[in-house]
Amino acid sequence: MKSTKADTSGERWTRKPSDGRNPSEVLTDAETEMVDHAWTKAKPTQYMQLMEVVVEKANMTTAYQRVMKNKGAGGVDGIEVPEFKGHLQETWQTIKARLLVGAYIPQPVHRVEIPKPQGGTRKLGIPTLVDRLIQQALHQVMSPIFEVDFSESSYGFRPGRNAHQAVLAAQKYVAEGRRFVVDLDLASFFDRVNHDILMERIARKIGDEWVLKLIRRYLEAGVMIGGLCGPRTEGTPQGGPLSPLLSNILLTDLDRELESRGHKFCRYADDVQVYVRSRKAGERLMLSLTRYLKETLKLEVNQEKSAVARAWERKFLGYSLTWHKVPKLRIAQASLKRIEAKVRETMKGSRGRSLRYTIEELNPILRGWAAYFKLTETKRKLEELDGWIRHRLRCILWRQWKRPRTRAKNLMKAGLKESRAYHSAYNGRGPWWNSGASHMNAAYQKSYFDKCGLVSVLETVRKFQYHS
Repeated sequence: MKSTKADTSGERWTRKPSDGRNPSEVLTDAETEMVDHAWTKAKPTQYMQLMEVVVEKANMTTAYQRVMKNKGAGGVDGIEVPEFKGHLQETWQTIKARLLVGAYIPQPVHRVEIPKPQGGTRKLGIPTLVDRLIQQALHQVMSPIFEVDFSESSYGFRPGRNAHQAVLAAQKYVAEGRRFVVDLDLASFFDRVNHDILMERIARKIGDEWVLKLIRRYLEAGVMIGGLCGPRTEGTPQGGPLSPLLSNILLTDLDRELESRGHKFCRYADDVQVYVRSRKAGERLMLSLTRYLKETLKLEVNQEKSAVARAWERKFLGYSLTWHKVPKLRIAQASLKRIEAKVRETMKGSRGRSLRYTIEELNPILRGWAAYFKLTETKRKLEELDGWIRHRLRCILWRQWKRPRTRAKNLMKAGLKESRAYHSAYNGRGPWWNSGASHMNAAYQKSYFDKCGLVSVLETVRKFQYHS
């Protein structure tokens, strides 16, 4: 086995296949043991190469726990979460040896397309569980190295930072008089990242050759579509733990460019908004930033989705602003449409289920949505949403009753007088009209759904605001 002098940290052991075989066929168990033994003897105790830190037991244990917690589908190797632990117990020593000698080759990612809320599809690349584990381990080691140089105006996928902070910063900039926004949409950002430019940025802080080669291999790992594997020459696929960090590393150059010009801005991953005091200034900035991104980072601005506009005419991370001098945060119309679509989807097929079962399915969705939109300062839309959800639940009841006689009996059980109940049950109107009519509202008031355990979005938002 050959060794090459890499630096003062000792010998780096390397074994590269020269006969075209897969690396998994090159390192035998005996070789793995020999590599581990020789590497352990060669390294000085006072210094550790970065790849050593990546494969340390404590780091890998944390990475494993996070991968298992996130669950998710398996990759192209067909190994799913329940069987992953056993697979790892059998193969980890060999995988570790390959990582330490620069011989590990990632498997292709499985291409999945999911619909975007605003139309179109988002392409996800799902790595195998082994590759997700290694990427997570890399992320945990690399993140602190790069975090110290990230911008204060970058909020996405960073420890201690979140979308709420970005939204509040945007509100502050507009309140200060920056009433126009340069809203940048990077065209298919994750699919168009230039590998050479990204690797050059990573190499500014990372000197370990094996780590750099491994990241390059992850960037270039093939894509499996319909059983066929195709190459990838650009882009960093969404779906792996490493992609968010890589996006922040690349776009930090854009952050520094904006800071050097004295601009106030918010960036959450590839969502970028810059706040200026006039439309003319915004239009000049849009042109110069479009040119900068194309020439320096090889990224394209989507001209159709980008705009220079009044701040309240655009949305940011699901929120929008009012036009007042001191603007208020409100929920963007697109966000309301998305939750309505989610509720409709959850309620499909509810005719054969009890109302309580449907409510149990809805509640986690409504709580999560309310937790995200707890910053909203306008309550009317929340009241309307609560009323619309109850309307749909009443519609389920009306449909389940089917026959007019059954409807009349249930309305009387709910407290309506016999004459009104029968008149309402035989009115000949459709389910949606009846579920919004006065007889159903009187029989099944908000208090009824409260007793059933239905989450009120308005009340949940108020609770979150009270405890914040």
